[in-house]
Amino acid sequence: MARATAIITLLGFLLICAAPGQTNKERYVDIYSFHINSTVTSRYAITVITSRVANRVNGSKEVHFQVKIPKNAFISKFRMTMEGKTYDGVVKKKEEAQQQYSQAVSRGESAGMVSSVGRTLEEFKTSVTVAAFSKVTFELVYEELLQRQHGKYQLLINTRPMQPVGDFKIDVYIEESPGISFMEVKGELNTNELVNAVTTSRAGDKAWVNFYPTREQQTKCDVCGENGLNGDLLIIYDVERPKPSGELKASDGYFVHYFAPTDVQRIPKNVVFVIDRSGSMSGRKIEQTRLAMLKILGDLAEDDYFGLIIFDRQVEVWKRKLRQATEMNLELAKDFVRMIQARGATDINAAVLKGVEMINKHPEERSASILILLTDGAPNTGVSDPTQIQANVKEAIGGKFPLYCLGFGFDVNFDFLNKMALENNGRARRIYEDSDADLQLQGFYESVATPLLTDVQLNYTAAGNLTQTRFSRYYNGSEIVVAGQITDNSLDAFQTEIIAISKNSKVTYQDSVLTKGLAGVLPQHENSIQRLWAYLTVKQLLEKEVALTGQEKETAREEALNLSLKYKFVTPLTSMVVTKPQGEDTQVAHKPKEGEKVKQRQRSQSDKLNSHRSKCSGFGRAACRSSGHQTARMFSAFRMSGSRPVRPSDGGLNSRVHRVSPTRQRMMRLLVPKAPQLPPSTAAPPVNDVRFLSSAPDQPKPLCFDLPATSKLRLLMDPSSNFSMSGMLSSKGFRVIALQYKTNHNLELSIGGIHYYDGLNTVTFLWDQKPTNHETDGVAVILRKDELDVTMGTVRVVFFRHKKDGKKFLWPVVQQQPKNVNIQGIFGKNSLKYEELPGSVIKIKDQEVKATWSTATDYRCSSAPVLGCWLVPYTFVLQGELSDFMTCRRCFKP
Repeated sequence: MARATAIITLLGFLLICAAPGQTNKERYVDIYSFHINSTVTSRYAITVITSRVANRVNGSKEVHFQVKIPKNAFISKFRMTMEGKTYDGVVKKKEEAQQQYSQAVSRGESAGMVSSVGRTLEEFKTSVTVAAFSKVTFELVYEELLQRQHGKYQLLINTRPMQPVGDFKIDVYIEESPGISFMEVKGELNTNELVNAVTTSRAGDKAWVNFYPTREQQTKCDVCGENGLNGDLLIIYDVERPKPSGELKASDGYFVHYFAPTDVQRIPKNVVFVIDRSGSMSGRKIEQTRLAMLKILGDLAEDDYFGLIIFDRQVEVWKRKLRQATEMNLELAKDFVRMIQARGATDINAAVLKGVEMINKHPEERSASILILLTDGAPNTGVSDPTQIQANVKEAIGGKFPLYCLGFGFDVNFDFLNKMALENNGRARRIYEDSDADLQLQGFYESVATPLLTDVQLNYTAAGNLTQTRFSRYYNGSEIVVAGQITDNSLDAFQTEIIAISKNSKVTYQDSVLTKGLAGVLPQHENSIQRLWAYLTVKQLLEKEVALTGQEKETAREEALNLSLKYKFVTPLTSMVVTKPQGEDTQVAHKPKEGEKVKQRQRSQSDKLNSHRSKCSGFGRAACRSSGHQTARMFSAFRMSGSRPVRPSDGGLNSRVHRVSPTRQRMMRLLVPKAPQLPPSTAAPPVNDVRFLSSAPDQPKPLCFDLPATSKLRLLMDPSSNFSMSGMLSSKGFRVIALQYKTNHNLELSIGGIHYYDGLNTVTFLWDQKPTNHETDGVAVILRKDELDVTMGTVRVVFFRHKKDGKKFLWPVVQQQPKNVNIQGIFGKNSLKYEELPGSVIKIKDQEVKATWSTATDYRCSSAPVLGCWLVPYTFVLQGELSDFMTCRRCFKP
C-alpha cells in the first residue's frame, strides 16, 4: 500500500502587496478569519478551507491565496465571494480547458493554479483584486480516502497564514462506527506554548480535535514569528476491528467494505532484491542503498528465503538460488552488500528476468513471493526499449507474484517503472534523493515485509459497479477497501464473502447485514459513501488505464472522465476553470503529473501549452520533468567561496589538454575556431547574447539572465577529484564543451561530433549514429541521438544537441554534482533562493534589484519548452563578475 498518510496540509498564505517597510501593525490586507474544517467519516476526509480577508485601505489591493493539499486528494470546489457576487470554479474536460489556458498564457497571465511541491503536496494558488475597504472570501474543498499503513491512519495539517489571525481555527471531526481504538496528537503545533491551544475529546465512535490559538500564541511559540504560525498538527488513529470479515458501511444505495484481519499468521516470503549499481548510482545514492539493505536484511525472518542481484551492464547474483535467512547467510549477504560499488550502464531487462528466474525455481508452497527492483535511471544497454522490457517481464512473471519498482530520484523513467509494476500486480514508488533516502527504502520494505494472505477475492451479492475485488497480497498493517452500488434493495440481507489463502490453508470469511440496518446508517457528511466510491473508482481506473491498450484503455479513460465530471473532481483528465471579475485573469487548475517538482510556469503563445505536456525523450526526460528539483539539475549560477579566474598555470579547467597526442591536438584545432575578444564584464550584454535559466526548489518562478555569446566559461570544476568542464558560447548556446578528468581523460564535444581521449587512444562519435556505450576507468559515455550521457567519477552530465533557426548548438545539464564544497563554476552545486517583493523587485540575501517579467527557452529539456522568468542582471544571479567565471583560450585550443 502507498504510504498511509493523508496529508491535509494547508498553507493559508495570503501575500500582501504593500509598500516596502510596511510593519505588521500596518497591514493593508487583514486576514480576519481563517478556518480549516476536516470531517473524516469512515476514512473519507472532506476538508474545507475558508479564508476571509479585508482590504483596510482606501485603494484596491491584489491578494494572493495559496494552500497546499495532498497529492492524493481531488479538489472538488473552489469559490470566491466579493461585493455580493460569487465566482465558482467549473470542472471541465481537460482538452476543453486548454483553449482558455492557452489564451491566458498568450496574454502573459499566470494561468496555472495547481503545482507539485515536495514529496506529497500540491499547491493551489490564485489572486484577486480587492476594492478599497472591501472584503473577499475564499473557499476551497478537497476530498481524499485515508490509507492505512503500519496499523494506523495519519492526518497532517500544516498551516502558515503569513500573519497572526484574530479568528484562527482548525477543527477536525472523526467518526468511525466500529469505534476508535486509539488516537494521539503530535506535531509542532502541539508543543510548548501551543499545548493549551489544542483540545481533544472522544465519545464512542467519535473524536474531535480543535486548535484555537490566540493572536499572542501565534507570535510567541517555537514555530511562530512576526508572520504567525508555521508548523503542523499530526493526528494519528486507528479503529476497532471486532469482525474478522471487516467493516461494512452503506448509505443511499452505495456501500464500502474495509477488510483488515489481524488474527492471521504471517506467511514466510521469498524475496529477491534487484539493485542497480550503474555509474549514476555513485556517491550518496549507493551509500544509502547499502545502508538500507543492511537494515532490511537484518529484519528478515528466519523462515524467509531471499536473493540478491546487482546489475549495471552485467548481472551479478550473490547466490544462484534463494537462501534461507539464517544468521550465517545474512552475515554473508551483508558482506556482499558492503562491497557494492557503482559503475557502468543499466541493463534492467536482464536483471529483472534473472530475478524472475530465481523465484520461479524456488517452490512457493505456503509462502509468498515478492520481487523488488531499485533503479535510478532508464535502460540503456541490452534490451533498452521500455515496451519490450515490460512485455518480457509480464510474460515471465505470468501473474504469479507482484513486482515492486522503486525509482531513485528524478532521472529515472518513472512512467516505465509504474506501468511495469502495475502490469504485475505491484506498484511503483519514487525514492527522493534526500538525507533520509535509506529510511524511505526501509519504509517501503516494511509495508510489504509481512504478508498475511495471498490471492484475496471479495464477493458480494446484489452489487454492481464494484471497485477492485481481487488482490494478490494482503500485508499486515494495511487495509483492503472495496466500494460499489447495491443493485437490489429488496433483499433482506446484503451478503459478503472473502476467500483467500493463509499460511496453512484456504480461508473464507462471511458476513451478512440486514439491508434495513444499512439504510439507517447515515454518514456525517451527506453522500460521503457515494463520493468515496466515485473517488476510489476514478483512482483505480487511472491506474488500470496505464497498463491497458487499445479500446480497453479508451473505455477506462472515458469512464474515469465521466465520473470526474459528474462529481466535479479535478483529476489528470479534468481541469477547473476559474473566471474572475471582469478585467482579471482567467485561471485553470490542472492536476500535476507525479514527479513534477516545479510549479507550473507561464508559457508563450507559440508554446500553445504543448511544451508543458511534451514528453522528453531519452535522458532529456528527467531534466524536463524536474527542472526545479535538486541542485544537481539546477541552472543556479554561483561564485563559490574562494573561486577565482582560472589561468593556465592553475592546473584548472583543461589546463592539461596540451598533453594529448599531436593527432588529438589537430582534431581540437579543427573543432574550435578562434573566438573574438570578450567585452568587459561590466558592459551591457551584446545583441547576440544567450539567456540562462536559474531554478531553485520551492521557488514559484525561475530567474533568467543574459551572458555574451562569445563568452568562454568555466562551467564546473572540482579540484579534489580533478574534474573540470568549460564551454564556449555561440549565438544560441554552446558550440564547444570540453571536459577533463584526472590526468588522462579528455572529452571534447562540438556540434559536429564527440572525441574522447583516454591517454592512449582517441574514440570519435557522431551525434546521429546508433546508440553507443563506451566505458573505461571510471568514465562512462552513453550516446543516443542528439543526447550524450557522461559519467566521470562522481560527476554526471547530460548534453543535448539542439537546433533552432537552422543553427545547431549544445547545452549541458549537470545531473550529479561532486560532493566537494569548494566546487567552482556557474553550475556550482548551491541552489539559488530569492524573495519576490512588491513592485517586481527580487531580493537575494541583502541585495535587491528591479526585475522584468520575460521568457526563456529551457534547453535543459530535449523538447526545449518556453518558460516565464524574472529577467535580472547576470551579476545579481552569479553573485560576481563575469571575469570570475571566464576561462582561458588555451583551455579550448592547445
